[in-house]
Amino acid sequence: MMRIDKDLMSIQEVRNLIQKAKEAQEILSTFSQEEIDKIVKAMAEEGMRAARWLAKVAVEETDIGDYEDKVIKNLFATKRVYDNIKDLKTVGIIYSDDLNRVYHIAEPVGVIAGLAPTTNPTSTALFKSLISIKARNAVIFSPHPRAVDCTCQAVEIMHKAAVHAGAPEGVLGCIHYPTLDATNLLMKHPDTALILATGGSGMVKAAYSSGKPAFGVGPGNVPAYIERSADARKAVKAIIYSKTFDNGTICSSEQSIICEKENSKEVRRALEEAGGRFLSKEEIHKLERYAFRPDGSLNPDIVGKPAAIIAERAGIKVDPDIKVLIAELEGVGMNFPLSREKLSPLLAYYEVNNWQEACELSKELLALGGMGHTLSIHSENEVIITRFALEKPASRIVVNTPSCLGAIGGTTGLVPSLTLGCGTLGGNSTSDNVGPMNLLNIKRLAYEIISPEKLKDQLFSMETDDSLNKEMIEKIIKEVLKKIS
Repeated sequence: MMRIDKDLMSIQEVRNLIQKAKEAQEILSTFSQEEIDKIVKAMAEEGMRAARWLAKVAVEETDIGDYEDKVIKNLFATKRVYDNIKDLKTVGIIYSDDLNRVYHIAEPVGVIAGLAPTTNPTSTALFKSLISIKARNAVIFSPHPRAVDCTCQAVEIMHKAAVHAGAPEGVLGCIHYPTLDATNLLMKHPDTALILATGGSGMVKAAYSSGKPAFGVGPGNVPAYIERSADARKAVKAIIYSKTFDNGTICSSEQSIICEKENSKEVRRALEEAGGRFLSKEEIHKLERYAFRPDGSLNPDIVGKPAAIIAERAGIKVDPDIKVLIAELEGVGMNFPLSREKLSPLLAYYEVNNWQEACELSKELLALGGMGHTLSIHSENEVIITRFALEKPASRIVVNTPSCLGAIGGTTGLVPSLTLGCGTLGGNSTSDNVGPMNLLNIKRLAYEIISPEKLKDQLFSMETDDSLNKEMIEKIIKEVLKKIS
């Protein structure tokens, strides 16, 4: 009986939130660029002030990740994102091509459904709130059941800041009683215009199956290739930092290291000096059995946990100061579970003969569960870097930087974002680092720049293939001109 009551409460809550959001968004859509920018600035500043508190409640509620790193993620989602979007034009005419007399006009999409994961519950809410309001949209969040309180607190903080700066009440909302039925209703409701889905592959698939336009984030099984010309110590330092950042919960963090036999000794030494622990075959089997369940799915108990705790629970004795557990594997695929995405300080390790073999192995790893997401390369050889960029099925190829921060635009010039599209390779609708410009409908205002008669003259003055039927072309043009007139 209690379950039925909760389901009914959650469904009614969604209906109420959507009604308020629709009304608020209609008002917000009339705001000027100056009014929107004032609101977004106030939201970003309040989000920055709340960064530490939200990190604290997120760790306490989810028991996932690291407090200091979650502070950084919250600041990234507010300060770094705000600095990138503050000067963007998102209202009225946002682009002018005076030569061709074509003008782009921005229109909001409407009410957005924002799905938030348990791994990044507050930073995702902060980020999606900012980019949605910047594009004059309302957004309603469906938090992960294990992160309801912290996600709702983040949304409420941003909502109060927005309203205080002039936004209408109800422009941001969060489901306090999340259920599967409630989330499905939010995604499929007639007044929901777009879905921003961040979470597991099941959630993303549900978003794309909802019948609504959606931006989803696929899994990131990121290979990190340390090519022989790279500074091995520097590369390893970047990888270890990235892999331990918030205990590996960012989907763009490295999942495998690939090095060449020529530089393997140097790489191994650097890994051990940096806090990596190579596992024996017996220990690898123990870790596989603990990290993955019998059905092949990832054990959620390892997500965002420190390496030493994971080792202890798997029955492996390690130094308590160990930062990353490293499993040297002989293959890729379901028979080698640790070759997949792990969302924790666990790394697969491979040695190859040359960059060509590294190239093929990277493709295998991406195909296993990271198609279209991210690839990391450490190298000073521009030819090889370029070859990897041209040939690999990844939307982001980050060079000589921690992958988790490079891919989201923290240590690189990419658009700062916590929603990383994987393109059609990963079953996504975009390969962008999603930002406000993805949340707009762009209308085109176009003036005539050539008369129909001149168009006809130009077309017939062009050299054409002898095999083309000139009479047929003239007939088609006459029909077009007739319709125009």
